[in-house]
Amino acid sequence: MTRTTGTSTWIDASVTDLESAKTFYSGLFGWEFEDLGESFGHYHLVRNNGALVGGLMDVSGMTCPDGEPLVAEWGVHLAVDDVDARAATATSRGARLVMPIEDIGSFGRSGTILDPTEALVGMWQARDLEGYEFTGDPGSPVWFELMTHEFDAASAFYTAVFDANLVPMGEPMDDDSFRYSTNGPGESASWGLGDATGVMPKEATGWRVYFGVEASEAALAKVTELGGTVLDGPVDSPFGRIATIADPSGASFQISAMSEAVAEG
Repeated sequence: MTRTTGTSTWIDASVTDLESAKTFYSGLFGWEFEDLGESFGHYHLVRNNGALVGGLMDVSGMTCPDGEPLVAEWGVHLAVDDVDARAATATSRGARLVMPIEDIGSFGRSGTILDPTEALVGMWQARDLEGYEFTGDPGSPVWFELMTHEFDAASAFYTAVFDANLVPMGEPMDDDSFRYSTNGPGESASWGLGDATGVMPKEATGWRVYFGVEASEAALAKVTELGGTVLDGPVDSPFGRIATIADPSGASFQISAMSEAVAEG
């Protein structure tokens, strides 16, 4: 593997209406889809102007090993050197394996855990498929973060299991009401960890994916036109104008118009 353990390396969307999802994302981002066929459960690879973005899969009628139905959501996968060993470390530290470890053809080996803060995260041990391509273009993933009410527990877990190098971002609030760290310093950071206590309800926490867009207002108009929903925002930030979106199946994600970033003042 060339991406170090703990680096965000793959994303995919579980949806309950594949055709409406393809129409939505192709209309919003211009994505193209490649059906890998029956042997892969008709998992689709997603490309943006030819660059690999992630995956798309219809999970209608599917369940977890414990019988719970799979829901529409975006998932983040972190790179690991040995998925079996990392999963063993994760479970020893309070995580639960919710999707079994398995080979995905010659692409790699994966597993999904529910961490001790009840956030789902995937593990990806690459073989032929390293992960998505880092382009920064509109329609590509530009940031990932875990928002949690259990910041200290999450920090300890991801440091122990994924070798995270969590670097505090900025000065903490006087009352520690909001803390944010990045996995790696500055421009080398691959994802963030935010303290969502008092910021959002627990049911809204978990891993989040941000996609770049050229302009927020045009993107939001397109979301509504294509049958999606604007859940929150847009809000100005130093990292772009950000909004939270749900696709027609209900899978949520963030969009960021980085050209509309507003400096802190």
